[in-house]
Amino acid sequence: KLKLYKGNMINAGVTSPFTLYDEQTASFGEDEDYNQADAAGFINLFGLSIKERAKLSKSWPKIED
Repeated sequence: KLKLYKGNMINAGVTSPFTLYDEQTASFGEDEDYNQADAAGFINLFGLSIKERAKLSKSWPKIED
């Protein structure tokens, strides 16, 4: 499905009999495949490098412009 507007072509949708998309899983509602508590662990783990860099950068010498 394409949308045409003022010389632009925009992909507005794709369908396939081999899709990996499952609306029930993608909704992040309550089901056995997705545990909302997993998000907190992911956020903490993903943010760890940012926290460590912030700690280290406090001891770096200041650069004057």
